[in-house]
Amino acid sequence: MKKKFFLILYYGLAQYLPDSYSPFVGRLANAIRIFCVKRIFKKCGKVSAINRKVYFGTGKDIEIGDYSSIGRDSIIPKNTIIGKYVMMAPEVHIVSDNHSFSSTEMPMCFQGANKNHPPTIIEDDCWIGVRVIMTPGRHIKRGSIIAAGAVLTKNFDEYSIVGGNPAKLIRSRI
Repeated sequence: MKKKFFLILYYGLAQYLPDSYSPFVGRLANAIRIFCVKRIFKKCGKVSAINRKVYFGTGKDIEIGDYSSIGRDSIIPKNTIIGKYVMMAPEVHIVSDNHSFSSTEMPMCFQGANKNHPPTIIEDDCWIGVRVIMTPGRHIKRGSIIAAGAVLTKNFDEYSIVGGNPAKLIRSRI
């Protein structure tokens, strides 16, 4: 019951409050959004920012670590784990499911969704650029940077800098 109340408060009011970086009321708006998600998410550390219009469904099984932030208009599905010190820019989309398409005898729209993906994991100290799209089940390793506009279709090693569509290794940070 308590979780439903905070979901209604978040989606009905808090998500529409000014951006966290707005002068004067930004800090208050951010504090209200964080207050809500602390009561919605499975685990919520000392979060730096939850910006405007972040969509996370019911928040089921979402975990976010200390000093992490989620940029405005991002989509975070259930079963997502975000580590500590993660910076997510605006419009990051984490995809949770894919359509099934194994049968050529039946239209794809009638085959349902393939929901058997592992959780999306973003380890500590990562930077996710603006408009990044992650396919289901990605594992972003510690210290990685995902460049703006990248489409992440596979996993990379720790401290990787990746970008492009599909994302490719640009260089390693170590």
